[in-house]
Amino acid sequence: MAGPKFDVTTPKGLAGFNGFMGAKSYVEGWSFTPTDTETFSKFTSCPDASKFPHAYRWYIHIAALQGMNTLSLAPPPAVAAAPAPAKEEKKAAKGDDDDDDDFDVFGDDDEEDDAPKESRAEMLARLKKEAEARTAAKEAKQRTLVAIEVKPWDTEQDLMALWKKITTEIVQDGLKWGEGCSLQEVAYGIKKICTTFVMGVNNSSDDVVEAIQAMEDDVQSVEVTSMNVL
Repeated sequence: MAGPKFDVTTPKGLAGFNGFMGAKSYVEGWSFTPTDTETFSKFTSCPDASKFPHAYRWYIHIAALQGMNTLSLAPPPAVAAAPAPAKEEKKAAKGDDDDDDDFDVFGDDDEEDDAPKESRAEMLARLKKEAEARTAAKEAKQRTLVAIEVKPWDTEQDLMALWKKITTEIVQDGLKWGEGCSLQEVAYGIKKICTTFVMGVNNSSDDVVEAIQAMEDDVQSVEVTSMNVL
């Protein structure tokens, strides 16, 4: 399946792609696909994190998943070694010689040169870890709105009582039922319950549907009609 049509080589196209990735970790679906690789190949450099934060997050994440061979982040330039100072003329006085020996003009520079520098692999590993942490934090707050239809067995059932039973007996951490429901005609006088619930990342719509279907004396069938990430 072809990915979204954004010319990421232009500011306008990159801004559009940044908005598109605002609530997504991957270009398509919930896992890495060839579409991510295809889209990634169109970038000529890493997006500016301050201007395009969502595109930057995705770019770093995909670069890490692909082995981090194509990330357009140049390592910090090596610091040129300072030219060796000219040898000072030997002092005539012995006292001056002792003072010069105690004072190291270039001591601080030596300490800076000896400080360990972050390698490219270490830098990319750090960026991957930071991107994963941001993605995990975002996904932890993610909520999904689910719409369902519940069909009863016959016309004699009290559907409002059934809806109240469903919303009071099926309780989970992170699950919140809608404030009300609507009744819609099915056929031959039978109506169905149309209602919604919001769930977190640790909830499953399948578990909710199975719990409703377990009320087999009251419920004929349950169908999920839509799911939207909030």
